[in-house]
Amino acid sequence: MEKIFFIRANSTKTGGAEVYLSRLVQALLEKGIECEIINSGLPKYLPSWLRVILFNWSVCRKKRGRFYFSLERISCPDVYRAGDGVHKVFLRGGGKSAFNPLHKVYLHLESQCFRNAKRIIANSKMIKNQIISEYKVNPEKIAVIYNGVNCPEVDQKKAYKSLSSEFGDCEKAKIILYVGSGFKRKGVEPFLNILAELMDLNFKAFVVGKEKNINHYIKVADNLGILNNVVFTGARLDVNYFYAVSDIFILPTSYEPFSNVILEAMSYKTAVFTTCQNGASEILDDEYVMNEPNDKSIVKVIRNLLNNEDELNKIKADNYRLAGELDMEENVRKTLIALRGLL
Repeated sequence: MEKIFFIRANSTKTGGAEVYLSRLVQALLEKGIECEIINSGLPKYLPSWLRVILFNWSVCRKKRGRFYFSLERISCPDVYRAGDGVHKVFLRGGGKSAFNPLHKVYLHLESQCFRNAKRIIANSKMIKNQIISEYKVNPEKIAVIYNGVNCPEVDQKKAYKSLSSEFGDCEKAKIILYVGSGFKRKGVEPFLNILAELMDLNFKAFVVGKEKNINHYIKVADNLGILNNVVFTGARLDVNYFYAVSDIFILPTSYEPFSNVILEAMSYKTAVFTTCQNGASEILDDEYVMNEPNDKSIVKVIRNLLNNEDELNKIKADNYRLAGELDMEENVRKTLIALRGLL
């Protein structure tokens, strides 16, 4: 099999797409398939829209017969994995400046990318349907392959000890968790509003992730009277410890193609809730799926789980089992099927 060149501009270790890519490449290397990741080396002081244009120009200029598996909107992919969703749909969520040239660049490249790719991989049925609806792509060109995760070996005692030493005893209350950067889109404010409905119960909540407007969310928590129950940790490299001690995970996002954190939380035996605007909701039962970020109907379900240890343990076990079925081995198997005839 010829060498696969994976295209992804960012090289961060914490982004969902970057985490998935590292898992995919590692799994392929273990199968003896030669891989290389091409990241952007462009300086950060350049405007974001210009970096996108220059990165596309650079990788397409150097293609010369290489097989490109792109996780980035570029005009010359062989295979495009639409892990960032459909930008045209994303923009309808509002709050984006119409004067930002980055969006026009993304829309132009998105159109070319969907048209020129020989195969498109969508990580949810929701994204496949959006690609078909917005760009009239032949459905047979699109394969749906859910993200994969390998269930970790968890040293829960070590996790409790580490976090308790930093944040106070984490074993005396149920732990409710949010993980993600970009608090507005991924629903930290709705998350806090849900917590405010549970103040008569014994819980501690963690908000893990990077956010430049963190003070706004601290003020929201204070106004809701829940600041003593919520810890804003910022970005963490030990996020696995937070998963390991958590009982309930909530991601009230307004748009997410298929959030890795949902599978990650499930792999740590956690009950999870998210919105139907998240492609990952397709693997959950309806009672754990919110109609939109401000849907508080899940409060009743969360309350029931916090008050019913047996029911909570059952859904934890069910989620762990499902995460085990959606492992990286299965993801790689389906990905190689999607590549069949192209390499």
